[in-house]
Amino acid sequence: MTFFENTAIEEDWLEAELEDTFDEDFEIELEDALLSLEVKKIYESKHKQTLPHKEYFLNLLKLQAELIKLHDWVQHNQAKVVVLFEGRDSAGKGGVIKRITQRLNPRVCRVVALPKPSDREKTQWYFQRYIPHLPSGGEMVLFDRSWYNRAGVERVMGFATPEQVENFFHDVPEFERMLVRSGIILIKYWFSIADEEQQMRFLMRIHDPLKQWKLSPMDLQSRVRWEDYTQAKEEMFARTNIPEAPWWIVPANDKKRARLNCIKHLLDQIPYTEVPHEKIQLPQRVFNPDYERKVLPHELYIPQVF
Repeated sequence: MTFFENTAIEEDWLEAELEDTFDEDFEIELEDALLSLEVKKIYESKHKQTLPHKEYFLNLLKLQAELIKLHDWVQHNQAKVVVLFEGRDSAGKGGVIKRITQRLNPRVCRVVALPKPSDREKTQWYFQRYIPHLPSGGEMVLFDRSWYNRAGVERVMGFATPEQVENFFHDVPEFERMLVRSGIILIKYWFSIADEEQQMRFLMRIHDPLKQWKLSPMDLQSRVRWEDYTQAKEEMFARTNIPEAPWWIVPANDKKRARLNCIKHLLDQIPYTEVPHEKIQLPQRVFNPDYERKVLPHELYIPQVF
């Protein structure tokens, strides 16, 4: 095979890989595919000013390229990064986390989404269950909800006593100062959506079989207790917005803009630089003329349905 033939094959393969990458992006964005037509019409009528797909994808890919540079810098410098994602149910926390981690090494950037505490954990120091998930050098940890559960759902739903909530507010500023003093870069985001927007997103989940799993009894109660959550959020900001770890509010009625703006802001909070890499050269495969590849039994292969 000539050099030019080999180059042409590589170009065809790269083009196919790029198309596959765009397919992956499209699959992730295809969130409203099974919506009832009526709900979809109502939703689209309220989001006429959202970004065009092409503009959104181009900006997302640029930001994800920068996230890879950040990821390399964190690993190279043994930095420790913790990012908290809080907000009302259906505010879009999971969506932005998915776009942040989409092209990163999960060994460097991992997501923590803890279930409700076990009976044993309920008897422990409140912050104890979160500590094992904090990063070591060279790691980024994204908390999809965090220790601020106590200031939100636990408080509003009565899962924590007033005394426990007050102790939390007393302890959390010093707990976070300890994290920062230990060298952790701590960033806290609150995703903010309007009452009407949350109602629309819940309706979308009800009508979309691919999203119904996201609805829980707690989610439905959050509609009933909207004002209770608002009051809890306001006190949380007032008592936990400290200079060492301030809160950052992400306006999230527009999902696409919220994702782009949050990722851009995250990148701006960390003084990363591009890490130089040695040029990678693919080594030639070693061929053994005496080796004969065995034919594996047909029953080991999965059915080719598609």
